[in-house]
Amino acid sequence: MEPDETLHTIEKAATWNVNSLKVRLPQVLDWLAREKPDVACLQETKTPDGQFPVQAFHSIGYEVVFAGQPAYNGVAILSKFPIESPETVMDRSEDDHRRFLSARIQGVQVINVYVPNGQDLDSPKFSYKLEWLDRLGHYLDRFTPEREPVLLMGDFNIAPGDLDTWDPDGTRNQIFHSEPERYGLRSLFSKGFIDLYRKIHPDTQAFSWWDYRMGSFHRNRGLRIDLVLATPPLAKRCLDVTIDRQIRKNDRPSDHVPVTAFFTS
Repeated sequence: MEPDETLHTIEKAATWNVNSLKVRLPQVLDWLAREKPDVACLQETKTPDGQFPVQAFHSIGYEVVFAGQPAYNGVAILSKFPIESPETVMDRSEDDHRRFLSARIQGVQVINVYVPNGQDLDSPKFSYKLEWLDRLGHYLDRFTPEREPVLLMGDFNIAPGDLDTWDPDGTRNQIFHSEPERYGLRSLFSKGFIDLYRKIHPDTQAFSWWDYRMGSFHRNRGLRIDLVLATPPLAKRCLDVTIDRQIRKNDRPSDHVPVTAFFTS
């Protein structure tokens, strides 16, 4: 794909695993009205395509594309700008899990992912997670990171490093922290994708997810698994990345919170 020479006017891009759009729709609409991201990627919408609340988003000025299924998975991209050439699959693999969505917005390729959880290291779901990451890597090979503006956002279900987990020693060989998972994530970094939060905040421990159980949020036992990655043309324009911890205090919150990247125009 040739780089687009148009002005990239995305100044605010966010990702949020909403853990059921049906349950969280009022919170999502309130957040959009308050924060006004130019582009937002949602995961775990858990909404079949025929029931997606398109009009609710149109009514507050957002275009939307989505790929959903009942009760599980589901992704959506919201944009204040026209959305072009949406893709709902990475490849020709027979995989009916709706975890991937890619589209062109204002000259930027925006990719929304909900990486498989993996369950535990002995589960077939863990092998599927590693395979899925490998497939994502092959999809990304079509881009030229040094020249093309690409945003890769979503719930990666991997804590990149020790600063991204509340207990780095105790969790080292557990799901979300294992070396095979982190190797898969580093393989995306090696393709030219930069973790914007860690670029801006190299020494800060911060989390985007807390388990509902065991008072994890109040004890701040969390993980940073919701990431905004970008190729160099966008990374060099990144001003800041924030994690909206406050929203986790809502009634009936998602277990994840929004992560937002800010860019110069």
